[in-house]
Amino acid sequence: MNYRHAYHAGNFADVVKHVVLSLLLDYLKQKDKAFRVIDTHAGIGRYDLSSTEAQKTGEWQGGIGRLIDASLDKSAAVLLAPYLEAVRSLNPDGGVKKYPGSPLVARHLMRKQDRLSAIELHGDDAARLKTLFAGDFQTRVIELDGWLALGAHLPPKEKRGLVLIDPPFEQAGEFDRLVDGMQRAHKRWPGGIYALWYPIKDRKAIIAFRKALKQSGVPKLLDIEFEIRPASREPSLDGSGMVVVNPPFTLERDLRIVLPALHRLLAVEKPAHWSLEWLAGE
Repeated sequence: MNYRHAYHAGNFADVVKHVVLSLLLDYLKQKDKAFRVIDTHAGIGRYDLSSTEAQKTGEWQGGIGRLIDASLDKSAAVLLAPYLEAVRSLNPDGGVKKYPGSPLVARHLMRKQDRLSAIELHGDDAARLKTLFAGDFQTRVIELDGWLALGAHLPPKEKRGLVLIDPPFEQAGEFDRLVDGMQRAHKRWPGGIYALWYPIKDRKAIIAFRKALKQSGVPKLLDIEFEIRPASREPSLDGSGMVVVNPPFTLERDLRIVLPALHRLLAVEKPAHWSLEWLAGE
């Protein structure tokens, strides 16, 4: 599966991923002590939804396009507010013309004492990311294979924080890399929070992935699945998932409020479901 992000920016999978990211960061901000965000596959950081790529698929219209001005119940609105503020910060005139990638969502939600390491392998994308964050002393952009960062950049000096692992799934074997990378990273920094994004497309691959995670020996694994339609006859992005390692105690509670609200807005065909499952406990 090729998930080159410019074509998919702002779609339902981005919405769910960035909502989870914002909830994790909101938890980290409950203590004054600084934290670091490490984004292993950072992309270009900001996406123009009028671009040729975004217009070719129009996927953002079924994602952030449905959410940005939607009516939400109070509890869900409060939890979604930080994420939506990050999106609106790029669209001061209303609507959605620009969409923030994960490094820009994270940067918007950080405090002055926090730091961001945005890692991107593709030279052109890394250059655009460096331009975006030029002069920002809280952000370091590194042109590097994100999988290598799970060794060299852990643990961060802050000893608190979050690692977002969001590969583009351009190559075969990404599920295996996720499991291997997670095991290596956890050995170096067992106390960190990790968020592993994955597409729901190849159902057999996902079953094998979840089994491998259960057998990995890594504790505290919360799996979030979000489908917008049942399994397609032809290969298609039917949903997305995130596995959170060392999730805050508040995350499951918050997601049980947020995910039903998002599912009502973003699901396109029944039966489709969302779920939370612990793949490993303590």
